[in-house]
Amino acid sequence: IGLGERLRADGQADPFAGIRSRRGDWLVRNDVEDLKRRFGSWVTVHRADLVDLLRAAVPAQALRPGVDVQHVQPGGTVRHGGGTSTADLVVGADGVHSVTRRSLWPRLRGPRYVGYTTWRLIVPPQPVEGSVETWGRGKRFGYVPMPDGRVYCYAMANAPAGSHAGLDELRERFARWHRPIPALLDSACEEAVLQHDTHELPTLPTYVCGNVAVLGDAAHAMTPNLGQGACQALEDAVTLAKAVDTLGVRAGLQAYDRARRPRTQLIVRRSRQAGAAAHWTSKPLTTLRDAALPLVPNMLFDRSLTPAYTWTI
Repeated sequence: IGLGERLRADGQADPFAGIRSRRGDWLVRNDVEDLKRRFGSWVTVHRADLVDLLRAAVPAQALRPGVDVQHVQPGGTVRHGGGTSTADLVVGADGVHSVTRRSLWPRLRGPRYVGYTTWRLIVPPQPVEGSVETWGRGKRFGYVPMPDGRVYCYAMANAPAGSHAGLDELRERFARWHRPIPALLDSACEEAVLQHDTHELPTLPTYVCGNVAVLGDAAHAMTPNLGQGACQALEDAVTLAKAVDTLGVRAGLQAYDRARRPRTQLIVRRSRQAGAAAHWTSKPLTTLRDAALPLVPNMLFDRSLTPAYTWTI
């Protein structure tokens, strides 16, 4: 059984159901069955489980855990905590604050804070009606049922960069929002809450330099509004592997850059646009938003989903 089959067998799920107001009224309601017919099956899986699945497929002798990369040269030499290593191909998949990216393009602008911080947590099993996101004024809350009954929750709120708020403050922020949001937060424990500022990477002119490529957040860190950060990293990896295997390192790297840069940078823009209205703070504007969104034809929302869900290599 292949990795894809194992993943799908354990994580079947329904697509995103839509967006509600803080009172619980539907602002956007997706036709879940139509989404499945058009785009195929959805899978929900804990990221750690996905990493374990992928890591288990790699030979143990190929892994070097605990090694910190300090500098990467275009020719493929990497300086790290254990010395230096040189390879025909180096792939920097080292996140939004990528050492690889800074090494290759030291003059490029770094990640930009988008103005809101994000909390993520998983709470004990309880019934929810599907994957839903709720919008308020300058903040929102989403939840996704997982196959084992637990519920993945996330919250975002306008805040200065570097600010911190714990579970008690989260409960207070969302205490008067529709069910089951207060109950989900009441069932959480402080140790389960992760908070990170939300960043977006300015547009890079290329994803390759010499024998080195960057992928995932190292190349195109985006807001989480379309749920595409990890998905685009997986697409990057598959595209790069096939291109290098077919064309060799140098030609494969150029083919990877041509294929992936336009697509990922489009999704960065779409993701930014998709979440902008959720963070309005003006009461008249948010009132207008909540009145207008239910009147918008579903096909307009499809335009933001279709590019993400119709990729082929």
